[in-house]
Amino acid sequence: MYIINNDLVNQVLTMDMCIEAQDKAFQKIPTGGAIHRPRIDMYVPCQRDDGYFRWGSMEGANDGYFAIRMKSDIMHWPKDENGNWTEKKYCREPGTYCGLILLISTENAEPLAFINDGNLQHMRVGGGAGLGVKYLSREDSHVVGMLGSGGMARTFLEAFACVRDIQQCRVYSPTAVNRETYAEEMSDKLGIDVIAVNSAKEAVAGCDILSSCTDSMQPVYDGDWLEPGMHVTNLGRREMPDSVINKFDVVIRQGTAGLQMKMTERFQAERGLSPAAFIAGSVEEMKRIPEKNPQPGFGGDDPDFQDRGKGSDKPDFADLVSGKAEGRTSPEQITFYRNVGNQGLQFSAVGAVVYEKIKEMGLGQEIPTDWFLQDIRD
Repeated sequence: MYIINNDLVNQVLTMDMCIEAQDKAFQKIPTGGAIHRPRIDMYVPCQRDDGYFRWGSMEGANDGYFAIRMKSDIMHWPKDENGNWTEKKYCREPGTYCGLILLISTENAEPLAFINDGNLQHMRVGGGAGLGVKYLSREDSHVVGMLGSGGMARTFLEAFACVRDIQQCRVYSPTAVNRETYAEEMSDKLGIDVIAVNSAKEAVAGCDILSSCTDSMQPVYDGDWLEPGMHVTNLGRREMPDSVINKFDVVIRQGTAGLQMKMTERFQAERGLSPAAFIAGSVEEMKRIPEKNPQPGFGGDDPDFQDRGKGSDKPDFADLVSGKAEGRTSPEQITFYRNVGNQGLQFSAVGAVVYEKIKEMGLGQEIPTDWFLQDIRD
């Protein structure tokens, strides 16, 4: 069994590989060649009187591999002096995080690897957004409007550059030094013109691909800024304005994001940035977690959570690539790819690529598989 850290993932995994692995895996869902379980979170009160412990997991399987991705976080939702409302997390202390992928063989049930999820997580999300650009954006898309300057914003832009001839990116985030650092790093990495701008509106105006990659708990742009021909993708639910759903001509989901379960006091959809969550604690403690934000056309107050997130009544990626659903049919259409749903499958597909490359190259730290086996039937 292997231990694979973030440095090794970064060494062996390219964005081209990441996009290809997801593309192939997603197309196998309709025939049963791949399967996934959407993300579910569990909240338990913690020592912070403004936060909560959150455990999150998701699973998927394809091509002989199963993966479960697990993460352990202390969550809180601060507002700064400018009214920016974000979701923050850490494990043990700020600046450290705990996220693991357990990869298992579906041929003989043998545990194969533990993989740190940091770099792989950023790559699989960016690669997912890249798939939406590949299939839905105009082929002559050259300009990206990027809202956000963190790790996801980096892999999103890298993925876009893999599938389109991106020539310019205009980036905005509230902290000037962050957007300027992003512009310098991504210009050097991708060899394109990346410009830090002073407002979200300036980043969006005239772009071909609009990408919001933030941890914001509130909208970061105005729906009226959208222009004909744009392709739109996102990271979180709440960073998109309520009105934007009425602007889209084509909406494609990545996959099924929710569970068909009746919402109760203890099981709720879209608390914080969780698609689905089981919540412990008193009524007063539960108030720490931001309430669901009903958005017309994106879910509303339906008492049953049946994957009624943004665009959930729309076709998914498998429908698009199989021809059951139409994608972009004219250059004037505004398209939207809901980049969430197949998370568990992304980890088995991309995790398998990393594992196979690690074995091929003789990398990684090996530990005895017997440590994880026993002779007592469970």
